[in-house]
Amino acid sequence: MTSQNIFSSAKNRTKLPRIIHGVLISKYRNIYIHLYNRGELYNLRVKRGTLSEEERYKINEHLVQTIKMLTQLPFPRHLSRVPEIAGGHHEKLDGTGYPKGLHDKDMQAPEKMMAIADIFEALTASDRPYKKGKTLSEALKIMNFMKQDQHIDADLFAVFLRSGVYLEYAHQYLSPEQIDEADIHAYI
Repeated sequence: MTSQNIFSSAKNRTKLPRIIHGVLISKYRNIYIHLYNRGELYNLRVKRGTLSEEERYKINEHLVQTIKMLTQLPFPRHLSRVPEIAGGHHEKLDGTGYPKGLHDKDMQAPEKMMAIADIFEALTASDRPYKKGKTLSEALKIMNFMKQDQHIDADLFAVFLRSGVYLEYAHQYLSPEQIDEADIHAYI
């Protein structure tokens, strides 16, 4: 019997798959298949801290795939760290990041700078259907908490602020209503 006609034979007619709470259920051989693709909006609305380890792994897997893909490319010597830098932008200084769980001493400046840029862009992005972009003051306040919690490098965050690169980015990519007064001296 082929997999196509397992559910259509008279013997198995009562074993047709059903969808219950977003899970494909089949009584045939106790097969339970989770439907992972419910759409980006649904997945991004899941409350923080409610994911199983398997679900968190699936979300974090994009960095592993990034590293695998980039390590296959023949970078010239001066760009040989690109896979490591791109793959390390979700690491945190306290070791709770991913994919490797690196600590401050295991990370170099480029990974730490990439993390700061990625966080700032993610907080202020207004092109995401699941959230409104934060204002400059909101984004920098959140990042300051991340600095205090040892998620981002304090010295590099200070460079990010003092250099004014966050403001240049804001004027180029943020909407005018997102560009508010931010007291960077409170965070340095």
